[in-house]
Amino acid sequence: MIDQNNSPIQRKLYSSRIIQAYCEYITVNYPAVNIKEILDSAGILGYELEDHGHWFSQEEVDRFYFKVEEVLNDKTVARKAGHFMASPQGGGEVRYYFLGLMGLANAYKMATKASKNLTKSSNYEVNILSSNSVEVITTFLPGIQEKEYQCQNRIGMFEAVAELYNTTSLQIDHPECVFKGNERCRYIITWGKSTANFVRRLMHITAPVFIAGIISVWFGTKNIQYSLLTFLGTSVFMLLMRNLSLRIEKNEVKEILKSTNRSPEKWIEQIELNYNNTLLNYEIGQIISNHTNINDVLNSVVHVSEKRLDYDRGAIFLADKDGVFLEFKAGFGYFERDKVLLEKTRFHLKNPDSRGIFVVSFREKRPFLINDVNNIEETLSQRSLEFAKQLGSQSFICCPIMYENKSLGIIVADNIRSRRKLYQSDLSLYMGIASAVGMALKTAELFEDKEKQFQSTLRILASSIDARDPLTAGHSEKVTEYAVAICGLLDLDSDTTEMIRLAALFHDYGKIAIPDAILKKEGPLSSDEYLSIQSHAVKTREILEEISFEGIYRDVPLIAGAHHEKMDGSGYPGRLKGEKIPLGSRIIAVADYFEALTAKRHYRDPMIVREAIAELRKASGHHLDKEIVDIFIPYIQSTLGLDHEKIVSA
Repeated sequence: MIDQNNSPIQRKLYSSRIIQAYCEYITVNYPAVNIKEILDSAGILGYELEDHGHWFSQEEVDRFYFKVEEVLNDKTVARKAGHFMASPQGGGEVRYYFLGLMGLANAYKMATKASKNLTKSSNYEVNILSSNSVEVITTFLPGIQEKEYQCQNRIGMFEAVAELYNTTSLQIDHPECVFKGNERCRYIITWGKSTANFVRRLMHITAPVFIAGIISVWFGTKNIQYSLLTFLGTSVFMLLMRNLSLRIEKNEVKEILKSTNRSPEKWIEQIELNYNNTLLNYEIGQIISNHTNINDVLNSVVHVSEKRLDYDRGAIFLADKDGVFLEFKAGFGYFERDKVLLEKTRFHLKNPDSRGIFVVSFREKRPFLINDVNNIEETLSQRSLEFAKQLGSQSFICCPIMYENKSLGIIVADNIRSRRKLYQSDLSLYMGIASAVGMALKTAELFEDKEKQFQSTLRILASSIDARDPLTAGHSEKVTEYAVAICGLLDLDSDTTEMIRLAALFHDYGKIAIPDAILKKEGPLSSDEYLSIQSHAVKTREILEEISFEGIYRDVPLIAGAHHEKMDGSGYPGRLKGEKIPLGSRIIAVADYFEALTAKRHYRDPMIVREAIAELRKASGHHLDKEIVDIFIPYIQSTLGLDHEKIVSA
């Protein structure tokens, strides 16, 4: 769990690696000491120590250190542990930070970056004074009160870093110290220069001397052979010095590299973990950007989590619309029997007696890291305990899914098969995922609400056509039904089908501008009246273009306005021909033709299905798209019956 107390003494300031280094020092030098008893007395759990992502407060570190000092009866243990932490003998991680760059001055310079991975209590400033001297300044953050042993621990680390580079005559002066009344701790570290540096310096000093000697021999003797012999001897000496310098330097580098004997597999493992986490963040970002449906979001998050994360199982639970129950929505890694249990189990969020971790996490908006269910058995209700046992959960992570400080659900993960321990770093990672899921769900919810409002508005608009003429009420809905069926027969994708569905629903919307006297006229139309009726196609497109359809709907006006075009080019309003007519328009044309034949109009009675099918065949190829007619007729036959005499719209 995350400590919500932000007071200086409770603030999480020190990496578990520091405590781990003390434990390793004790194990190597005091094998008889029971480290578990020291950890227990300090209130530090084993999994917290092993987790490099876990941090401890000043109070926890103090309890641990003073117990160590008491058990070992050694007031200098902090300095010794700091020395061990950065030494080749220490199995900890600290020394690797100092070996990032060759050269001791640069190694101390790296302490600035290393400190951020080990402590949040102070800032480091490292100034290189010379090739063999640096100044380290430690400034503590407001409200932080370290102890003197931590100052000694730093000095021990400085000593060990110097030893990694085989330096001589190390001297650490501590002219300023907060424990002596100063505002900061300042250390001056000086060391002897390396043998290789000494040889190079000697070579640089002697070279001009030898050159001057050669010149003086030449001018003094004027003897070419003697001068040449002197030159060759000097050159050989300089080459030997250079070779000696390189050999010494090479040996020094070898000694340094010997201390960096960390397993390559661990480095590769960490790189792969970082790579996977980076991909995870990227892919969840893509989910937020690309998915506008809540189920799609949930399924995508589960898929990415299963692929990228090192967990056996994971699940997402969301609150229902009324906020009364927490319900399973998606998951991975569960056996079928477990899925059945999850799907039928609901957690009551309003019941004050509910004490399960899932409900508490949701209510209190805080994450949990449980490494042993038995440790929280007394806090669980009998139902929650039985649920955990049925799923076989022993350790798990549970994080609230939140958006703008409101709980939407929870996300959980566990390792029931691999039994890998869960650490604070796992919890931190899952908290980040939960936050991203919350944002994705809220975004999808907003899109779904917007879509519902959009569809509701369209239904109201479409119904206004029926209000004009009760006799033709339901025509657009029936045409839409047929058009969607044809899309399915053609295996069109869902976006295209949705766009054609909407165009079919509004294909006659332009008739709203046609006078009733013409629209409802019984009997034949005059030429002018027929032209007025034909104008509805243009008016449909013009009206729909005012709606500003976007995304998958952007072609709705075009398709709806072209449903009276004919394959032979004799249609209206654009006299388009063949495949120049949009596919959606050709589909709606077939659906509209059949529905119009089988529906009653002011000027005629409806046809029976068999006759309407015969008319479809006659119009196929020149008026209607033959391919669409050929697949639509079997659909009608199987749906309504070839010999069916019933009038469809009666």
